Amino acid sequence: MSQKYPGGIISKTAPVTVGPVDGEGGSAPGIWTLTQALELNKQNLWPKPVLPKELYSWGRGNYGQLGLNDLVNRSSPVQVGLLTTWSQITNSGIASFAIKTDGTLWGWGYNGNGVLGLNDTANRSSPAQIGALTTWYQVAAGGYHCLAAKTDGTLWSWGNNANGGLGLGDTVNRSSPVQVGALTTWSQIAGGQRHSVAVKTDGTLWSWGKNYSGQLGLGDAGAYTDRSSPVQVGALTAWSKIAAGANFSISIKTDGTLWSWGLNGVGQLGLNDTNGRSSPVQIGALTTWSQVTAGNQFCLAIKTDGTLWSWGQSNNGQLGLGDSANRSSPVQVGALTTWSKIAGGYIHSLAIKTDGTLWSWGGNGFGRLGLGDTVYRSSPVQVGLSTTWRTLPKMTMGAFSLAIKS
Repeated sequence: MSQKYPGGIISKTAPVTVGPVDGEGGSAPGIWTLTQALELNKQNLWPKPVLPKELYSWGRGNYGQLGLNDLVNRSSPVQVGLLTTWSQITNSGIASFAIKTDGTLWGWGYNGNGVLGLNDTANRSSPAQIGALTTWYQVAAGGYHCLAAKTDGTLWSWGNNANGGLGLGDTVNRSSPVQVGALTTWSQIAGGQRHSVAVKTDGTLWSWGKNYSGQLGLGDAGAYTDRSSPVQVGALTAWSKIAAGANFSISIKTDGTLWSWGLNGVGQLGLNDTNGRSSPVQIGALTTWSQVTAGNQFCLAIKTDGTLWSWGQSNNGQLGLGDSANRSSPVQVGALTTWSKIAGGYIHSLAIKTDGTLWSWGGNGFGRLGLGDTVYRSSPVQVGLSTTWRTLPKMTMGAFSLAIKS
């Protein structure tokens, strides 16, 4: 008796070869004994069947940013087309971007300044492929521009460039992807309203674009000089995960510490005050931060114990703390330890739990919470009954939302 899996067979017979196993979507070539397969499955190492990845959208659709071939708002999740090959998503205020499992890059919605990367300025209400390449692996939308990295480690940008946010050494807009320098060592990317931050494979942190509020982290005390090319932030090689809000930046280091810099008028830096910073400053002393995302003027973060924390602006309840009071230091959202993924919007938040359920809270104009109405929520509320939500946007800055489920 045997059972086929992607790249492998479970059999009661002796194995012929023992191949590598690299987790979901990976391969296990050869013949495996049932005992071996069960043991690897316990360790979460046996390759799982490849699941479909459906894209859903909801909220404001006035520019076609929902990808539903119209300009109609939706207050509940609606599937975008029939494809089940969506892998990664991000959205700016009024445009959406996605990468499919085949490595192709897609954009739709508002296209002013060529932000969709389609070599024109015409809006799209359905996903349109950006170029013909199949080597894209990461995409991050800023407020008015977009960044993407390829599998070869190169970095590309397009859209509005008024403050040098494209990193191309000038302030000229681009309507198609243009390579940022010649390096092949870019690892993580994030876009703010008009600035960009990135981490290289060596763990160094880089930034460029608008710097009026010190969001580049370059220590320009009082000067706040914009940069049109990437500039290294300090000399450390321990930066790991990054996010960018409207005019601030935040990052987790490899040691699990959390750092922030830039505008801080509503406590979005989490430093227990409202004073801006032009260089990275550590938030508290904990070394247990695992994920962070930035909304417009607030932050969400998950610790290694699965707890969810928030701080910054809460005028629409986007912190999920049951009220509309701003916080200048991280505060735990409820008592659960089952939070898995997070996304911060303009005035709303999204999160997925380890059980695959989707939750939302905050401002609900245009139905951006996906709850079938336009009533704001100041505490997390489950979106529908599905337990198969998998992926949230790297950024969801608009009055709408995207998510992937299987």
